[in-house]
Parts: sequence; structure tokens; C-alpha cells
Amino acid sequence: MENDETTADAALRETHEEAGANIILHGLFSLLNVPHVHQVHMFYRATLLDLNYLAGPESLEVSTFSESQIPWDEIAFPTVARTLRFFFEDNKKVGRGEKYGFHAYDIDKSTKE
Repeated sequence: MENDETTADAALRETHEEAGANIILHGLFSLLNVPHVHQVHMFYRATLLDLNYLAGPESLEVSTFSESQIPWDEIAFPTVARTLRFFFEDNKKVGRGEKYGFHAYDIDKSTKE
């Protein structure tokens, strides 16, 4: 987050900086504590508005994947992998008429998704 920025503002900015993606931001979806590096990662759900995304100055490449195509072993951050797993678990529930939940999780040094 930057000074004078809300978490939602930061999510929009980071999404644009990292992936050049145009989105509509939805609710906060997960909060992951990473105490061994003194960080907290927050992830919002969002709707991608178009396919005009591109790698930003802090990204090497950007792409979309179906659940079965995700290169799990190549995901750099356990917080991202854990949030994706939460998302796909919830997505199945949403298909049965339930709502997306909010997820809190602690990542320790040994966590490997």
C-alpha cells in the first residue's frame, strides 16, 4: 500500500501495475499472515472487464488459466496458491447457490501449497 491509500485502492493499483488488467473490484476474499517476513497479504475477488491485459514493469508475463491449467509448481508465492485454492473451493459452492466466503490463513516458513 502507498500512503493515503485504502486496501481496495491498493488492489486496483497493483492489479493495473502488475497485469495491466481492467477490473471491477469485489469484496475482500482472503487475508494471509506471513509473520516470518513481517507481511500480511490481502486478496480481493474481481471481474476482468476485457482481455487487454499485459505484463507491467514488475511482471515478466501475464496469462489466464483454467483451474486444470494452473502451473501450481511455478507459483512464486504460497499466499497466491492458497488463495487460488480457496477460490476454486468456494467457486464450487457458489455453483450450488452459496456465496463466496472470507478466508484467513497463516503461512509459515514450511508452508508449500
